[in-house]
Amino acid sequence: MFFCTFSLLQLLWNYKLNLTTDPKFESVAVEVCKTTISEIKECAAEELGKGYLVSCLVDHRGNISDYQCNQYITKMTTIVFSDYRLICGFMDQCRDDINALRCGSISTGEKDIHSQGEVIACLEKGLVREAEEQLGAHAIKDDCKKSIMRVAELSSDDFHLDRYLYFACREDRERFCENTLAGEGRVYKCLFNHKFEEAMSERCREALTTRQKLIAQDYKVSYSLAKACKSDLRKYHCSADSNMPRAREARLSYLLLCLESAVHRGRVVSGECQGEMMDYRRMLMEDFSLSPEIVLHCRSEIEGHCSGLHRKGRTLHCLMRVGRGDVGAIDPDCQRALQTLIQEADPGADYRIDRALNEALIIIKFLLCCRSCRILSCLMEHLYTEKMVEDCEHRLLELQYFIARDWKLDPILYKKCQGDAARLCHTHGWNETSEMMPPGAIFSCLYRHAYRSVEQGRRLSRDCKVEVQRILHQRALDVKLDPELQRRCMTDLGKWCSEKTEAGQELECLQDHLEDLLSDCRDVVGNLTELESEPLGKTLNCSRCCAIGDIQIEALLMQACEPVIQTYCHEVADNQINTGDLMECLVQNKHQKEMNEKCAVGVTHFQLIQIKDFRFSYKFKTACKEDVLKLCPNIKKKVDVVICLSTTVRNDTLQDAKEQRVSIKCRKQLRVEEVEMSEDIRLEPELYDSCKQDINRLCQNVAFGNAQVIECLKENKRQLTQRCHQRIFKLQENEMVDPELDYQLMRVCKHMIRRFCTESEGKNVLQCLKQNKNSELMDPKCKQMITKRQITQNTDYRLNPVLRKACKADIPKFCQPILNKATADSELEGQVISCLKLKYADQRLSPDCEAQIQVILQESALDYRLDPQLQIHCTQEISRLCPEEAAAQEQTGQVEECLKVNLLKIKQEGCKKEVLNMLKESKADIFVDPVLHTACALDIKHQCAAIPPGRGRQMSCLIEALQDKRVRLQPECKKRLQDRIDMWSYAAKVAPADGFSDLAMQVMTSPSKNYILTVIGAGVALLFMGGLLCGRITKRVTQELKDR
Repeated sequence: MFFCTFSLLQLLWNYKLNLTTDPKFESVAVEVCKTTISEIKECAAEELGKGYLVSCLVDHRGNISDYQCNQYITKMTTIVFSDYRLICGFMDQCRDDINALRCGSISTGEKDIHSQGEVIACLEKGLVREAEEQLGAHAIKDDCKKSIMRVAELSSDDFHLDRYLYFACREDRERFCENTLAGEGRVYKCLFNHKFEEAMSERCREALTTRQKLIAQDYKVSYSLAKACKSDLRKYHCSADSNMPRAREARLSYLLLCLESAVHRGRVVSGECQGEMMDYRRMLMEDFSLSPEIVLHCRSEIEGHCSGLHRKGRTLHCLMRVGRGDVGAIDPDCQRALQTLIQEADPGADYRIDRALNEALIIIKFLLCCRSCRILSCLMEHLYTEKMVEDCEHRLLELQYFIARDWKLDPILYKKCQGDAARLCHTHGWNETSEMMPPGAIFSCLYRHAYRSVEQGRRLSRDCKVEVQRILHQRALDVKLDPELQRRCMTDLGKWCSEKTEAGQELECLQDHLEDLLSDCRDVVGNLTELESEPLGKTLNCSRCCAIGDIQIEALLMQACEPVIQTYCHEVADNQINTGDLMECLVQNKHQKEMNEKCAVGVTHFQLIQIKDFRFSYKFKTACKEDVLKLCPNIKKKVDVVICLSTTVRNDTLQDAKEQRVSIKCRKQLRVEEVEMSEDIRLEPELYDSCKQDINRLCQNVAFGNAQVIECLKENKRQLTQRCHQRIFKLQENEMVDPELDYQLMRVCKHMIRRFCTESEGKNVLQCLKQNKNSELMDPKCKQMITKRQITQNTDYRLNPVLRKACKADIPKFCQPILNKATADSELEGQVISCLKLKYADQRLSPDCEAQIQVILQESALDYRLDPQLQIHCTQEISRLCPEEAAAQEQTGQVEECLKVNLLKIKQEGCKKEVLNMLKESKADIFVDPVLHTACALDIKHQCAAIPPGRGRQMSCLIEALQDKRVRLQPECKKRLQDRIDMWSYAAKVAPADGFSDLAMQVMTSPSKNYILTVIGAGVALLFMGGLLCGRITKRVTQELKDR
């Protein structure tokens, strides 16, 4: 039975062989394919009788248009591909390699004829092993290689012709591709698409992988790809050229790179060809083993970290994760192989090419992105947000790591910047590289030109600059996405930021330590921060869901700030004009109730980064760059620049300069920056550094922001260290000159300023508020804040610019001893103002100074806290004698009245002296004594209406009215006035008059005024008469002497 079967098979094989060599069949072929042979020159030249003609027609069957010839050759093809030995020349060219690889017998009858397809499969696997440089791989002869690839190419039309694959995948074809018609490679493609299905048999999957690897070596092995892209390949000269950068036998790579380059340059590539390219790009991303370089150079990484993850692109993403440095180290050759594969597959142009990423984001892409947006860019904008799932986040970062290292792989960036890159960075084609300018260096070149000034020239186009900023905005989320930053800052990242592992924290950490970084790292972080601070505007072709806006912060912060943006900044957000207004709006509304902690922290970080370099603040840089270069050269820190420009503005104002040196647009923005800096002590580094110790000691429970820490330091000023005290005093001095810089005052009294001071200049705001302090419409919180500022002003004349100007001549004239005793670093605690008060009582001040002291006397008479010297010397006595009056919510002079009434009970000499001074001051003007003035208001109106206030005139008028029996004063006025006279009498005994004016005042207010004046008058008269008598005697003696 066996012998019969063997003989039959032998007879059948000989019959097939004769079919290919018999001249009769050749003559039939000549007859049937007469027209075709004449069209195909290669076949017309073949010698008859050796089977070459039929073989040649089989090779060119794709070009046969004649129906009868096509049918004949199809039948002959089935016969020829049933056994490799029937293929013309194959046996002669591959005999040695078949034996060396032990792929089977070349003798007829030793094996099942139908198993002869396994021999070709064996050779194909040997060819793949050689390409992957596997250990012990046999080097197949070049002629045999060509024959193997030719056989694979000839069988690309119909999967029946690949005998090994056909038998391996018969059941899988029925399972997955039952309705797919054979021919034109359709069944192959169907099976490829289902290669990683669980139901796919392992034998078929292995056969399909081998065929895909052959396609990777020669695209012609794919019938559909070769046919669809034939004209485009010819049109764009995409042949395997040894001069191309990657001169290997990876012709599919050449095809993809060449045609992708044409697409990226805006050339027309047929839709059918692009569809085929996308299929094979996806194929490369799905199965790493189809890339010989990956298999060759990434073996250890795959074995060590990525084993068992072969399917659906998981191994490739695992290698990307290793490449990022997330798990272990990666060999440089493996890194380069991965980068090459990413360029070949070009997943940046279409996320669907990356199956692992595509499957991870299917459930979220419609939640995040609008239809017209590029998906990958949109996904990056939503990285680390609540909508982003963890698996998608990982896949996205793994892919973006490699896209970031070749600028061409971001299609939007390449489209907008290819002209700029060619002009400024000397790039060439999409698939061309240069050792002088490698792909990773192109983006660095672009962003170096992004922040050049007009004078420096060679700037980026607007569209390209927008895309560069978009990339920087995305890279800020993860240091690993910025190759240059990662390379230059590796040491600093390890030194300063090793514990910063959350999203975006590494870049924030580097920005926080900007002054401490190595110069290379500091430069790249500085340039990145400057460019990132510039407004980006809305991403083109995207609706608001994908808009970035002019706020250069990550999507996390944008999401956190959404409530504030919707409530306070929606108009700015909706109508951005690329000016940084959105961030400015967020800063201004940082303390609104809608502001949550995440947004507040993010906005504050933004402000803290800006102070390190004025270039980091886009609006300030734009408005003041020319002024800085002219007036403040070589200054970089924003705080120092602001101080420099502010000083220039102040000096020009004080000197009444004809023209301000600082431009008006800079002055406007300078005011914004000064106000923003006053909001948080950390925004003024020198002040913060000087007061750190005091903050920890006195204000440790006070939150930063809203100027709360600064206010705490002001309230504890007497307990501050000398260095901090000096800084706080200087700050207060500036705020009193320009109250708009007093953040707490402007915040608390915001509505009152609008009500009472709309017409006042900024420098007069506090003065206006003081004048309206006692209005019934005044807000209690604002009133309390005004009182605080009044207390501050009265501690030192230097903190009251109006008084300082009015009393410029009086202070050195009357109070020089106090100034001589004071040190430059100490406050005067109200001593100068007390000195001026006494001179006011003596009526010795200039009119302007007298007017200001009168205001101070009237204010402090209503509130004892406005008199620093009284506070210092009488604190204990007030607590002992006047606790209820001091505890009153509204101060109307009751504490002062209590001290006056209890003058005899005061034990401390310092306090007694201050009360006596009060009494003395009250003689000079009744307005200084609010209790007496209130009691006698009606009497002043009736009895002293014609007498102007000041210089004690109205007080003298009332005393005269009291002593005049014909005048009847109001009982309360009479009682209060008599009490004051008694107090003054006591004061005269305890504290004798300091001078003639003081003595005159005591006389005028004495009950025995008439008697004293009569005695004084009599004495003066006697002196006068005596003088006359003495004068006449002297004159007579002189005359007698002359007569002699």
